[in-house]
Amino acid sequence: MAKDLSFSCTECGAAHSKWSGRCEACGAWNSIVEDKPLTAGPKAKSLGGKRGRTIPLTDLATEEAAPPRTRAGVEELDRVLGGGLVAASAILVGGDPGIGKSTLLLQAAARFARNGLKVIYVTGEESTAQVQMRARRLGLDQSPVHLAAETNLRDILTTLEAENPDLVIIDSIQTMWADNVESAPGSVSQVRAAAHQLTTFAKTRNIAVILVGHVTKEGAIAGPRVVEHMVDCVLYFEGERGHQFRILRAVKNRFGPADEIGVFEMTGKGLAEVKNPSALFLSERGTPAPGSVVFAGIEGTRPLLCEIQALVSPAAPGQSRRSVVGWDGGRLNMILAVLESRCGISFTGLDVYLNVAGGLRISEPAADLAVACALVSAREDAALPETCVIFGEISLSGALRPVAQTENRLKEAQKLGFTSAILPVLTKRGGGAGLEMREMRDLAGVIEAVFGISPGDNG
Repeated sequence: MAKDLSFSCTECGAAHSKWSGRCEACGAWNSIVEDKPLTAGPKAKSLGGKRGRTIPLTDLATEEAAPPRTRAGVEELDRVLGGGLVAASAILVGGDPGIGKSTLLLQAAARFARNGLKVIYVTGEESTAQVQMRARRLGLDQSPVHLAAETNLRDILTTLEAENPDLVIIDSIQTMWADNVESAPGSVSQVRAAAHQLTTFAKTRNIAVILVGHVTKEGAIAGPRVVEHMVDCVLYFEGERGHQFRILRAVKNRFGPADEIGVFEMTGKGLAEVKNPSALFLSERGTPAPGSVVFAGIEGTRPLLCEIQALVSPAAPGQSRRSVVGWDGGRLNMILAVLESRCGISFTGLDVYLNVAGGLRISEPAADLAVACALVSAREDAALPETCVIFGEISLSGALRPVAQTENRLKEAQKLGFTSAILPVLTKRGGGAGLEMREMRDLAGVIEAVFGISPGDNG
């Protein structure tokens, strides 16, 4: 097959089908050169010789104004968004069925509408009558929010183009149907195509769009993972149905800090924000009991105190169980191995249950020391002091590593009335004034100081 060649003039850019010594367009001599392909691959077609436009470049020192934000007036929601809603942004919200995603977004839509934004709520799972009934129950039926019940993506985009809103909520992305894709709604190709069209529309029209996403049984957003890469923010709405607490967590945010959380309480009139989550998570804590430890953690930029509970009981021969709620099961096995290898405390033949009270999920390694103390406390049937907080990361050698934002953790503990703290040796001083701080270098030292068990003992 003959090779397709193209030529252009370096002086005026005129295209030619063959080489010649003189450009007929501008008259320049020896200015015609062969166009090289933009890309080349061993078996793939190149982009060809057609040239594109030159992209304007800038440098890192160029100062551009921060994107304008619109605050909802709900402090917990604004915190997770990084300070408010950014125009032309795409946000993906996921969560378990029945956890309260639609309730949260309907309340958010009403708040933004009252603050002057034109809001359209598009539902593909319910009728407009069902949404209106929920709005009446929540006391939001007088809010200027526009409703639509539709799944045809072409009709939705046509309507949005005509209405030109400031915020669009799509509930949910798995119900959207693009007529140019030959597959059923909810399939990988449909979800990817719908998310791409809505995100592109939001960027070109300067419209903020919030997409609701279903989750799998493992807790990840259902559908192609590329959807999470398309959007600017990925939020997960977490919580246990048996608890009234709900956590809105940012796992990705291009306009603010990731891992920021907002805490809500499910009430009969919808979701109410919790301004002091530490006090709320510890409000149900009774008298000190074996296996109960207060952990001073950090979620995003806020310190958060919560209770870690452990229970150890005899197991049936050869059937030891390890059950975890709210923490990483693999990390629990690591802590158990360190306790046995470095401290001489064995959990062989024992069932181990670990729970983070209040339905909170903890992912930071700073909870290692609190978990270890809860396990030993439950095994030895010895309660820790009620006014003591614990935090610190444990290495495989049994050494304790300092953790970030120690000062903020200690200040939060002191504010809630705690008088002592067990923590790794501080690299620098700051915060914790008025607290009795017991700084430890390794896990064995903590177990010996608190429970009187030395590595040589059998427990």
